[in-house]
Amino acid sequence: MTLSHDVAGDGPTVVLLHSTVCDRRMWDPQVPALVEAGYRVVRADFRGFGDSPMPDGPSGDADDVVELMDSLGAEQVAMIAASGGGRVALEIAAGRPERVTSLALLCTAWWEQERSADLRAFGAREDALLEAGDVDAATELNVEMWVGPAADQATRDKVREMQRRAFEVQLAAAEEFPQLATEPDVGAITARTLLVSGAHDVIDFHEVAVALAKRIPGARHVELDWAGHLPSLERPEAVNPLLIDFLRTA
Repeated sequence: MTLSHDVAGDGPTVVLLHSTVCDRRMWDPQVPALVEAGYRVVRADFRGFGDSPMPDGPSGDADDVVELMDSLGAEQVAMIAASGGGRVALEIAAGRPERVTSLALLCTAWWEQERSADLRAFGAREDALLEAGDVDAATELNVEMWVGPAADQATRDKVREMQRRAFEVQLAAAEEFPQLATEPDVGAITARTLLVSGAHDVIDFHEVAVALAKRIPGARHVELDWAGHLPSLERPEAVNPLLIDFLRTA
């Protein structure tokens, strides 16, 4: 299955991978800036998010993204990824290092990170609300957890809409199939790497950025003192120049 996606612009290809709180619409503030900077921008919805349906059998997000790259003739790409999308980008960049030339990870997740008490409590509360059928409350829980203080009301509403859509798609599935994922050594990554964390985010993601900066050769870590978990949505006017400068120097 080809992931639901869109392509804009011409030039070197940049693939945008969304947070699992959102879908590809989270990159609306970045696409015009990247196109203007001279890039071909590809963004896609993972299965079960946005316009991509749930899988009808075992599948892997990384394999889906690589299949999309192949279909678009994108042999080598830069990747910008957020949160859960960062974990997918790490899997691709570590397992297929020849395919990724540069890697910008915003508040990324990582398979080796043990969850903090705060993150475990959030997960338990979300599960309880969904089991009780209170999708509205589960959606609000995510908005409050993941949207930082710099975001305006329109941004909070957008995250609410994307998270609600994900719940609707996933809860409507007749059966849930396992994700097929590998956990390659991130030390194999050859892409120039930028790790971004937010001072107002859950501590897990700061710790992930610090750990990955030590493991990925030449990686650089930047913490944004104003940011929560979704800095590219919370203050795109600050994040876009950071990303474009990184891509150009990479």
